[in-house]
Amino acid sequence: MDKNISRLRRAKKTRAHIRTLAVARLSVHRSSQHLYAQVFTADGKVVAVANTLQDDVIAGVKGTKNKAAAAAVGKAIAERAKAAGIESVAFDRSGFLYHGRIAALAEA
Repeated sequence: MDKNISRLRRAKKTRAHIRTLAVARLSVHRSSQHLYAQVFTADGKVVAVANTLQDDVIAGVKGTKNKAAAAAVGKAIAERAKAAGIESVAFDRSGFLYHGRIAALAEA
């Protein structure tokens, strides 16, 4: 089975479970160069966005594809979500393993 197909299958299963919880969702996408995070409300509207392409997020961080950059994105998305009135979210790792950059973002 293709690696991406397996990842999307895992993501579909996770999102179905999050839908039953009816809470805000923090969705993460990891590419080879960058990391993207979005907070969605229960009805699917985007509330907050942070990624390694934004200069204010990665200010003072060397590189965009390391754990330090992931932690910077995590802190930025948390601040922006709190400013929008979101206190707790369900973490949607989009089928990626909870390891490395994904874990660093979640813990930050």
